[in-house]
Amino acid sequence: MKRLKNQKGFTLIEMLIVMLIITVLIAIAIPNVSKQTTAVDEKGCKAFVQMVQGQVESFRMDEKKVPTVAELVTEGYLKVDETDCPNGDIVNISVDGVVSSSEPPA
Repeated sequence: MKRLKNQKGFTLIEMLIVMLIITVLIAIAIPNVSKQTTAVDEKGCKAFVQMVQGQVESFRMDEKKVPTVAELVTEGYLKVDETDCPNGDIVNISVDGVVSSSEPPA
């Protein structure tokens, strides 16, 4: 019988240990990613509200009146698909031209 010398490779135990380490890292990383997604959506909504506020001010200078969201879209100040926050909140414009966001009705 020939003896195989210098066999290189991983044993089953070594592979299981590596899989265990990867599983633990994934279990730690997933909750952190989901928390960050919520924070990013909130910051994105704040930035979007500020951008819409700028468009409202621009419209007010051009047209001498406070616009609605629909008027901003029809006049080209906003794109049709850019009327809500990234997190799904609805953008509102008050009668005095202040932009805010609110959760959609249930």
